[in-house]
Amino acid sequence: MVLNRIRNITTWQWILFLIVAICCLGSIAFVHQNHSFYDRPIAKVIDTTIKEETSVTDMHGNEDTLFVQQIVARIMNGEEKGRDVQLVNEYSSSGAYDQQYHIGNEVFVSIDSKVGEQVAGSITDVKRDKYVLVVAWIFVFTLLIVGHKQGLLAIVGFVLNVLVLSFALDIYVKYYEVSLLVVCGICILLFTTISLLLVSGRTEKTYAAIVATLVATVISLSITSLVIWITSGNGLRYEEMQFLTRPYHTIFMAGLFIGSLGAIMDVAITMSSSMFALYERDRTISVKALRASGLDIGKDIMGTITSILFFAYISGSIPMLILYLKNASPVGFALSMNLSLELARALAGGIGIVLTIPIGLYTAIFFIERKRARI
Repeated sequence: MVLNRIRNITTWQWILFLIVAICCLGSIAFVHQNHSFYDRPIAKVIDTTIKEETSVTDMHGNEDTLFVQQIVARIMNGEEKGRDVQLVNEYSSSGAYDQQYHIGNEVFVSIDSKVGEQVAGSITDVKRDKYVLVVAWIFVFTLLIVGHKQGLLAIVGFVLNVLVLSFALDIYVKYYEVSLLVVCGICILLFTTISLLLVSGRTEKTYAAIVATLVATVISLSITSLVIWITSGNGLRYEEMQFLTRPYHTIFMAGLFIGSLGAIMDVAITMSSSMFALYERDRTISVKALRASGLDIGKDIMGTITSILFFAYISGSIPMLILYLKNASPVGFALSMNLSLELARALAGGIGIVLTIPIGLYTAIFFIERKRARI
């Protein structure tokens, strides 16, 4: 079976595999030797020694251990390339804001002093590009192995969406008078169109999913905005945004726009694909049967996707929640400080998911009926 699959691979597919393999190996080799492309000095750890170890307990009874690590690292770029630098790293066993370094780690350093052959410096950051690249290639290969052509198109769509979002945020940062909600509205239109057209092609199934996604997004966010307006935003804590110099509420609503789109689009294309699959299998199927099947499908996916959205938002707040509770903060205060915005985002997305089921169902039926009328 495997040999038959290999024999069925076309020349163009072999060329594509070869290009992907060359890109993968070339990029991995590049990030291991790209030190000269950085302006900041990079040093590779060649020796480490623990100089001090101290156990501490704070006023709430939290115990931790502090370490002082003496590091010798070799500078990999710049004027001091090839010289060894002495570094001191203070870290804790909890590792909240620090970390232990090991031989082979590469770090960005600043040169503090040079006396003869002795160079002393301090660690400013960790060079992580090679680790990020490996994870990115695992993501790419997973998409290609599972999705084949659709996986490749999904990667292209993902890259385009990242470029669009980066460009849109750049415009908002440079031009203060530009409305972030308008920018995000345009982004949502582009994200939806690019993602669905690339992966599902120019079919009526795709058009139905695009319409359902946009309609459901607008309705769910209108409901959320209305609720926030009626309640004057009571209960929402914007402390995590206090470093911003732009209006908190606008940025929060823009985040709701972007955050709920993925789940809504997922439900919309699921409903549309299911309805069109039923129609393609039995072109005489009645609207009543389509509606009943669509509602059953919607009920099955509603719970799981809502849970996925809820856990995706809540998981990001777990570290801060544990930190608050470990420092004897009341449970209610810890929850309100860390989960109010996340819960609001999860609820807004949940409303969008539930609304997308009937909207996606009737939009798909409309496009199916239109297609059936042409035959």
